[in-house]
Amino acid sequence: MGSPQARQGRGETSADPEPRGGTDRGSSPQRAQGGRPPADQGPETGAQGATKTSAPSGGGGAAESTTSSAPSGPGARMALKNWRISTRLVSLLALPVVAATTLGALRIDTSLDNIQQLDQMKLLTDMTQQATQLSNALQAERDKSAGPLASKGNEKDDGVVSTREDTNRAIAAFRKATDNVEPGDQSMAGVQSTLVNIDRQLGKINDIRDSAYDNSQYYSLTVQDYNELITSLLSLSQDMAQATSNRAMINNTRALATFSSAKEYASIQRALISAALADPKGAEFSANDSRFARTAVDKENEALGSFKQIRQGNSEDLLEPLDSRPDIKAATMYADRAVRDPDGLKAEKRTYLDWYDQDSIKIDEMGKIEQTLLSEMTQKSRELRDSAQQDAILNGALILLVLGVSLVGAFVVARSMVRSLRRLQDTAQDVAEKRLPELVKQLSESDPQDVDTSVESVGVHSRDEIGRVAAAFDDVHREAVRLAAEQALLRGNVNAMFTNLSRRSQGLIQRQLSLISELESREADPDQLSSLFKLDHLATRMRRNGENLLVLAGEEPGRRWTRPVPLVDVLRAAASEVEQYERIELSSVPATEVAGRVVNDLVHLLAELLENATSFSSPQTKVKVTGHALPDGRVLVEIHDTGIGLSPEDLAAINERLASPPTVDVSVSRRMGLFVVGRLSLRHGIRIQLRPSDSGGTTALVMLPVDVAQGGRKPTPQGAGGKSGGPGGQGGPGGQGGQGNGSAGLLGSAPSRRQVPGAGPRTALPGTGGGLPT
Repeated sequence: MGSPQARQGRGETSADPEPRGGTDRGSSPQRAQGGRPPADQGPETGAQGATKTSAPSGGGGAAESTTSSAPSGPGARMALKNWRISTRLVSLLALPVVAATTLGALRIDTSLDNIQQLDQMKLLTDMTQQATQLSNALQAERDKSAGPLASKGNEKDDGVVSTREDTNRAIAAFRKATDNVEPGDQSMAGVQSTLVNIDRQLGKINDIRDSAYDNSQYYSLTVQDYNELITSLLSLSQDMAQATSNRAMINNTRALATFSSAKEYASIQRALISAALADPKGAEFSANDSRFARTAVDKENEALGSFKQIRQGNSEDLLEPLDSRPDIKAATMYADRAVRDPDGLKAEKRTYLDWYDQDSIKIDEMGKIEQTLLSEMTQKSRELRDSAQQDAILNGALILLVLGVSLVGAFVVARSMVRSLRRLQDTAQDVAEKRLPELVKQLSESDPQDVDTSVESVGVHSRDEIGRVAAAFDDVHREAVRLAAEQALLRGNVNAMFTNLSRRSQGLIQRQLSLISELESREADPDQLSSLFKLDHLATRMRRNGENLLVLAGEEPGRRWTRPVPLVDVLRAAASEVEQYERIELSSVPATEVAGRVVNDLVHLLAELLENATSFSSPQTKVKVTGHALPDGRVLVEIHDTGIGLSPEDLAAINERLASPPTVDVSVSRRMGLFVVGRLSLRHGIRIQLRPSDSGGTTALVMLPVDVAQGGRKPTPQGAGGKSGGPGGQGGPGGQGGQGNGSAGLLGSAPSRRQVPGAGPRTALPGTGGGLPT
């Protein structure tokens, strides 16, 4: 009953029953009662799963060994191996840069300390300048008032009054200069103590003046009172030496203090000799004044000797006027004779004014030397401050330069490395995501010999490790392309083998079918005829399996129908290839015709879906096939079964594979139905989708595009319902009410080897009230 239609309706073979999307659903009706497994899990998958599940129990040691030898992951985010190249370079340079910066900062700090000390030195130099002027004024007051006060005690003398006024002005200037000293500065503690002592002694200046030279036996008391104040003023230069660490400045301050002491001792001699010469009782020293004067002469000579030792270099040139000028030498000799010879004052007739004028030449010359030393100190202090400031600036600039060079160097090196690595990364991603897949696609779709398999280099040609990695990646890329080409060639050879085997098998099966047909035509016994029909049906299914190999190989039927075939005949031919064809019920099939070029593939496609529907539903149920003609000319064929259905995840996976058939591999042989249906639908732009049935089970929707459903002609207007009274009516493939009774007998064609054509546009499934996708 079904075998002649199957043999005459198609020239291709049938496949074993399998789920919609795979062969793993099996062919036993008893399995339909127990439930429908997922399309992607078949007997082979289950066996593998059982094997994998039981493996650990027998090989635990091996599993542990494998686990322990597996490579570890990337590790913690802060792990050193996960740091970026730029971060590593910065970290590498951080330690020396920080060390250099610290040392530079210490040098800058030292320079700033020196600047601060030299600023204090400048302040002390200014105070020393004022102190020197004040000491000169006090010396002039003491020495010049010695004669008038010792002779007449006349405090109104012009020499006394003018010198005291000069001293008062010098005192005011000195106190103004000392106001710049900050009281809380610990580094100036010694200076502040000295200033306190000086201020205390300056407060007694009026007392000293009131009792000046009033005792002819102790003129040295007045001289000593002034000397104590002057010595305190001169001690500021000693404090200057403590305020600096510069050796040259220390020597200069010591030299200044020593020379100022020598000048003070010379001034003491001038005052004592002036007082003695002005004494109304006669020019003669008292015993105390004589001792004091001799001590002053000795200490002057000692101070000048120390000055020469302290100040090296041009000290002789600096003191040359004191040793070479006759008037100064005469004054020195007179003073030495006056204090050492009891009659020295009387040996030469002169007044205190003559002596004062003569010795003032020496004092004035010593004052000039003292000013020279002060100027040198001021100049040296300014030079040291400028040098310290320059050192601080240079150290700061050097630190900034080191930091800048380090950062720029790290940036340049990191940029060079990162640029090469980034180029390598981008090229690797481009090869992995674009170039290699496109090349593999080209190799799979055309002759490998016609595809350009040359490999473009990464472009990193340096001699460092990155360059070697890039060269290794180029080698890997070339090897991958070579292997892809070999795999494509191997797939071509395998396809050729599939095609050869399929052609040979189909030839034999076709001869077998012809022989069976001949036997059927001669047999009159109903039982024998039934057996021959079953044998005919099995041979037809074998032929469909052979055709599956052709689909796997990408081949098309060698011969095609040249004229349209009614859809009802196509459905009957597909049903006749199913083992349980008697369960298939056709209803409401529209009176449309299928384009001849699609007839063979459509019969094959529908036969696979019908085989799955009958295999995975109860044997007592019917598989209903209906058709709907849509207003736009498309035709929707629905295949309903009443099995337990599929889960949403399995449905989604199957529909995805139907829309995009996977590459031919081992898994395709286990799910051949899914692959064949997807390939055939893709070839002709037919869209197939599985969805849950409202009454339970699964519904397969097959949308035939206009160019397939209308036999290549423009669609004719139909009723609003999009349906027509199907000529097929109800019943099986051999039921009543079908038109084109001879059409099914025309569905035969001899297969031949051809390339798979490009797939046409896929048509969308129509929307219905039942939630069909569009």
